[in-house]
Amino acid sequence: MEKEFPIFRQDMAIEEIREVANRYIDSEWKSLYESMYEQLTAAFVEIEDAAYGLYLDQLMPFIFEQLEDAGFSAMEKLEENDFVIAKRLVFRNSLEKWGTEDNRSRIFWNVIHDKQGSPIGTLLTEIPHSHLKFDIPSAPVVYALRETIKEQVVQGIRRIKESS
Repeated sequence: MEKEFPIFRQDMAIEEIREVANRYIDSEWKSLYESMYEQLTAAFVEIEDAAYGLYLDQLMPFIFEQLEDAGFSAMEKLEENDFVIAKRLVFRNSLEKWGTEDNRSRIFWNVIHDKQGSPIGTLLTEIPHSHLKFDIPSAPVVYALRETIKEQVVQGIRRIKESS
C-alpha cells in the first residue's frame, strides 16, 4: 500500500486538518502496529504504558511536521517537568478517563495556530490501548474542536466521549 502523505495548506480549517490527519492514520496505523508488535509487546513487559508512546513516536510526528511545514504551529511552551511523546503530544494536555482496562482511551490535545500565531482550533489525538497487555484495539483517531482554551477543550473532549 502506498503511503498516504498528509498535505496541509495554510488556508485549511481545523476540520479539514482533522480529515487529512485521519486519512494518514488510517493508511499507516495497522502496518506500523504489526511491524512493531513484537518489539512493543516486549517493551510493555518492562515499561508498561510507555510502550504506546514508542508507537506514537513513529506514527504521529510526520503529521505535526507536515502541519508545521504548511505554516501551522502545534506546540506550546514546555514547562520544566513536561513529558512529551511523538514530538508534540504533551502529557499534561491529555485525559484518560474512558473505557475498560483492556480498551482504555487517552486523548491528547494540541491547540493549532496559523502562521500569524492566531489559534484556529484544537486537534485531539485519541489512542485506544490496553493496560493488561500491549494492544491497540482500533485505529488512533484525530478529532477537531473550535475551542482553544483548556477548560473548553476538556468540556469538548467530554462531549465527544459521552456521545460515542
